[in-house]
Amino acid sequence: MNLLMVIFGLVAILAAIGTFQAFKEKNALGVLFNFGSFAVFGFFTVMTIVNQGFPPSLH
Repeated sequence: MNLLMVIFGLVAILAAIGTFQAFKEKNALGVLFNFGSFAVFGFFTVMTIVNQGFPPSLH
């Protein structure tokens, strides 16, 4: 789960960057999908860290 958490964290960071870029370009659909990706992947990453701790425990 540790590697998956890192990958999803990077996806969330890139989605946040994409949200700001789409907002600057006034691209509503880009903002919608980038923010949705940021919300879903960011929520999963944060809740996984809260639940298992970092680094995650095995049991």
